Amino acid sequence: MDLRRHVSRVLLVCGGLAVLAGAHAQEMDCGDPFAKTSNGPYDYRTTTADKRAMVEGRHFTEDVRMMRKGSSTKNLAGDIAYTLNVYPNHPQALMTMAEWSMRSGRNPPEGTRYTVECWFERGVRFRPDDPMVRMAYGIYLFRKARHQAAVTQFEAALKNGGDSPNLRYNLGLAYFEVGDFDKALASAHSAYRGGFSLPGLRDKLKRAGRWSEPEQQTATN
Repeated sequence: MDLRRHVSRVLLVCGGLAVLAGAHAQEMDCGDPFAKTSNGPYDYRTTTADKRAMVEGRHFTEDVRMMRKGSSTKNLAGDIAYTLNVYPNHPQALMTMAEWSMRSGRNPPEGTRYTVECWFERGVRFRPDDPMVRMAYGIYLFRKARHQAAVTQFEAALKNGGDSPNLRYNLGLAYFEVGDFDKALASAHSAYRGGFSLPGLRDKLKRAGRWSEPEQQTATN
C-alpha cells in the first residue's frame, strides 16, 4: 500500500481533538476507538499480514478502494467503516472515506454513523504518533479550506517521523494559505530538493513575490 502515491493522486484531482474549535468539538460524538469488538481494534502498522488480509480481503477490496461498490454490504461506506473499526489508523481507508464523502456530498456518508472528521479524530486518538494518519488528515483539512488545522496535522506528521518531499510540499501549501511565506519557502526548498516535481507551490510563491532560489551549498575540503 503506497499512501503517498494515493495522496498525490487525490491532490492532483483538486493534533487530536484540539484542532477542532470549541463548540464544534463538543458537539462531536466520535465514539471510543479503543472499544473492543469481535475483531480489533489493531494498529494497522503492526498487525499481522493474515489479520490485515482477513479484513481487507472482505471489506476493503479493490472495488471499495476505487469507490465502485460495496463488498460485504450494499453500502460502500459501511465496508470502509468496518475496516476503520478494526484498524482506526488505516490511512488509505481514512482517505477513501473522506473522498467518498466529498464525492457523494454527504457527511456522514450514508451507511456510517460518524462524520469524516470523527473517523480522522478516532485515528489520531488511537495512535497519535502515526504520521500517515496525520498527513491524511491534513490533506482532508486542506481540501476543506481549514488551513491552520491542516498545518497542525502536517507539523505533527513531521514531528512523528513522517518527513518526505510529499509532506514538505503539502505543508508548504498550508503555510502559504495561512500567510507564513518564510516557512512556505523553506518547505518548498526542502520538497524540491527531495525530488518533488509539481511546480504549484513554487508558482504560488513566485506570483506572491516570495520565491527565491535556494542558496547553493559549496563543498569544503
